[in-house]
Amino acid sequence: MHAIVLTVHIVVCLMLVGFILIQHGKGADAGAAFGGGGSGGGGGASGSLFGSQGSASFLSRTSAILAAIFFTTSLTLAYFSVDRPEKAESVTQSVPAQQKAEETPADLPELP
Repeated sequence: MHAIVLTVHIVVCLMLVGFILIQHGKGADAGAAFGGGGSGGGGGASGSLFGSQGSASFLSRTSAILAAIFFTTSLTLAYFSVDRPEKAESVTQSVPAQQKAEETPADLPELP
């Protein structure tokens, strides 16, 4: 399960970076509205593939969905990374038992 979530996390991360790099900045929309560059005057965004609003809403919505998936997989990976100790039923079971010291027999001769 951990490997599947990690794979999805990496794929979503790469897609999120790609979608963010494709998006235009806020200043790029102002230049296109006044006919800066390109053929003809006026904003030519109404004839684009994504409609009159351009690709901004599609790309920003997709980026938001990918970001939500990224955060979810991040939290899931953090949950999986926690080491959970075995649950003890009481405090006395968690303390290691003391071993009895070996008794020396009384009939041993003394060392010189």
